[in-house]
Parts: sequence; structure tokens; C-alpha cells
Amino acid sequence: MRRITVLGATGSIGGNTLDLIGRRPDEFQVVALTGGRNVARLAELARRHRAELAVTAHEDCLDDLRAALDGSGIEVAAGAQAITEAAARPADWIMSAIVGAAGLPPGLRALEQGTTLALANKESLVCAGPLLMDTARRHGATVLPVDSEHSAVFQALIGEDIAAVERVIITASGGAFRDWTVDEMTRATPAQAASHPNWDMGQRITIDSASLFNKALELIETHEYFGIPPERIEALVHPESMIHAMVGFRDGALMAHIGPPDMRHAIGFALNHPDRHDLPVERLDFAALGQFTFRAPDEVKYPALRLAREVMAAGGLSGAVFNAAKERALDGFLDGRVSFPQMAEVVEATLDTMSSSGLGIAVPSLDMVLDIDARARATADRVMAEL
Repeated sequence: MRRITVLGATGSIGGNTLDLIGRRPDEFQVVALTGGRNVARLAELARRHRAELAVTAHEDCLDDLRAALDGSGIEVAAGAQAITEAAARPADWIMSAIVGAAGLPPGLRALEQGTTLALANKESLVCAGPLLMDTARRHGATVLPVDSEHSAVFQALIGEDIAAVERVIITASGGAFRDWTVDEMTRATPAQAASHPNWDMGQRITIDSASLFNKALELIETHEYFGIPPERIEALVHPESMIHAMVGFRDGALMAHIGPPDMRHAIGFALNHPDRHDLPVERLDFAALGQFTFRAPDEVKYPALRLAREVMAAGGLSGAVFNAAKERALDGFLDGRVSFPQMAEVVEATLDTMSSSGLGIAVPSLDMVLDIDARARATADRVMAEL
């Protein structure tokens, strides 16, 4: 029986992971589940999957979690350190689905036990790709991508020589505003931005999809995980969200990964790797689909893509600044301090302000990453206050 931990169990990725695990209860033992303020959901999942440990990220939620699990025999804990300690508990496979830079410390701790880390927390690679991959190598751990695009690239590369790769194309749905003008986007509300045309995801990642900041993160993630040079990584708007990525080889061939917009495919591939297992996902009817459409992304409308390329060119801790500023700008949009297009302005100004802050470190330590993350957040706040 394989021992499984899910970091970020109450989110969409965590829920889909537990859906797959729950269909094969004789094969998996749940070690630990972590979540945020949705304590009722966390307790429900912990009871259903007979977890050994349930952890909330918020210490003020500990009493509620303890009460919800009273009599269950399930251990409870709270706080960021408790989540990192949960990631250190022996497990064969750990899902990293905590949103944002907060997912980095527990992800690194999981790798230190030499296990398999299913990585849905793209910010870990954006903020500290060299540190994450170096930690995996040093401890003999495996990192499997769970973003649908990077899972697609990973699958297209099975049996292939990475040196033969000429280009990698990751696709974007275009998000909620793919047919809006820049002027219309200026008046966009958080509720409108959080309504995705294809995918069922959490609020923050859905808004990042609408701004293409999510795709910007994925460009950086592709570079960090696969070692593909930035100039060979492309983004393409594909409204149907059926082709998740394409890999082009030096002989002109393109390998495309096609599937329904259902995260259980990428999760299931990582869960069952190196084998494949039956998954409860839609089987595509190409005659009914009719056609696929594509368009080049408008980088004036979506400056996040240009900023991502600048970050890849700069390297070092630039990714950590980019992600921290992006997270704070999103906070500012949600609470009404900045408009939708101003989020990119905040990120660009933060990068410009901190460009002389000693960011060019090839393999930073965790402390360095956390320090620059805090400084970038404070800088982004100052930028927003001046807008």
C-alpha cells in the first residue's frame, strides 16, 4: 500500500487528487492532509480518507479543526511549520498543491526524504527552480509536473532526447477576458475575472489565467523544469483547451498532447507514473469537436508574458520577485486597490525597483528566497500605494 500526503487538500487540485485516491482505497493510505481556513472541508476529507494527520495553515483555526475531528483519532496541528513537518512524514508520494510561495518550504522538506513530489505548486519552480531541482538531485527524489501543460510536455518527451527539442509550445485558454478589449479590462471586476470559460479552478489561479500571469509563470516553469532555453518556449492561445502542449523536434515533427480540460488526467499520470491507469475523464469525440483554433497572444494586452521573458533572461532571484509582486498585485485587485491591468504595472515596477538588489544568484538558499520574497511584497505594496 502506497503512503500518500496531499498538501493543499481542500483546493481543486487536492480535491481531484483525493477523488482518484478514493476510487482505489485498497491501494493507498493517506498520511497527512493540509488546508487553509476551510476547516470543515479539511475535517471531512480527513475522516473520509482516514488520514493520520490533518493540518490547517492558520493557528487561529486549530480549535475548530480539533473540534471537527474530535473522537476520530486523527492527529491535528496548525501553522506553517506544522505543514512543513507534515511534508516530512514518511510518504511514497506527496502532492504539492498549496497555492503561492507558501508551497516552497514544505515542498523542499518533502524532497529531503527522497520521495516523489507531484508538483502542482508552480511558484516553487518560479521562485526557486534551481534550489528545488538541486534538492531533488541531492536526495534522490523525483519531481513530477502536475500542471496540465508541463505534464503534457513530460509525456511528449518520454523516450525522446531532450537535445533534439527545437521548441516547446504551451497553450492558454485566454481566460475570462480573451475577447475583451484593454479598455473593457480596465473596468473588470474580480467576479468577472474569476469566471473561467473552460476550467474549474480556484479564484486566484482563475484570475491569473485571465491576466495570463498563470501562463507567464508556466513559461518560467518550463524553463526551470526541463532546462529548455527561453527563446525556444512559446505560448499560444487555444480557446478549446484540448491541446495542452506541443513539443517540436529538430526534424520538424510536433508531438501534441490532447485531452479534455480535466486536471485528473495530469494528476492521475503523476499518481500512477511510470504506469498508466484507468481514469474517469472524458474520451474525446473529434467529429463532435469539429476544429481546434489558435491565435498568437497579444503581449500589449497581456504584458505578463513579456515580463516572464525578462525574468528568464535575468535569472537568479528575479522569479521570486516576479511571483511575490504578482501575488500582492492580485491581492490589490481583489480588495479594490488596483484595476485589472494595473496588476502588471505593479509587477513591472517592482522588478525595476529591485533589479539592483543582488538578484543574480545561481542557486539561492531557502532563506535567500524567503528574504527576497518578503522584500518584493513590501515593494509591491509601496508601488500600489503610489498608483
